Amino acid sequence: MTSEDPASSAPVPSPKKPRWRRWAVEIGVFLLVLLAIQWWQARDVPAGPAPAFEAQLADGGRTSLAAWRGAHPGGPTAIYFWADWCPICKAQEGSVDSVADDWPVLTVAMQSGEAETVSRVLAERGLDWPTVVDADGALASRYGLHGVPALVVLDADGDIRSVSLGYTTGFGLRARLWWAGLIS
Repeated sequence: MTSEDPASSAPVPSPKKPRWRRWAVEIGVFLLVLLAIQWWQARDVPAGPAPAFEAQLADGGRTSLAAWRGAHPGGPTAIYFWADWCPICKAQEGSVDSVADDWPVLTVAMQSGEAETVSRVLAERGLDWPTVVDADGALASRYGLHGVPALVVLDADGDIRSVSLGYTTGFGLRARLWWAGLIS
């Protein structure tokens, strides 16, 4: 028998990296992937002035981007693209409705039918949104959008400052509008 202590001959474990460092790297990678996806989805969105349009509203009237922005001068505005068949859009309705209480938001019903259909959907869901009807998706295409929901934030000069596709929290919507107000 040897008098050697078995514990002293065991390999010494390498020191573990701090857990916070691993988490920070994982969060950083996740954010990079998320930002890359957002950039890729918005790759066709034009820079600079928002594309002008004139279109029918769900209530039967007509509006243009210039007229709508003229009714809300001096600050940032948002154009929210949605569809009645989109479950993510439906999940985001409360956030958009809340933001629209404090900021000018023009909504665009993309590929959701004609004005009567869109008006009925708005009434069924209890939404009192000024809504442009984009029955064939042509307006969304002019903005370079390939899906919904999408939020386009314009600064006071009518330039596109932010585009987000997919679900965005109410805080995220408000933060984009607030930021557009600061940089214009």
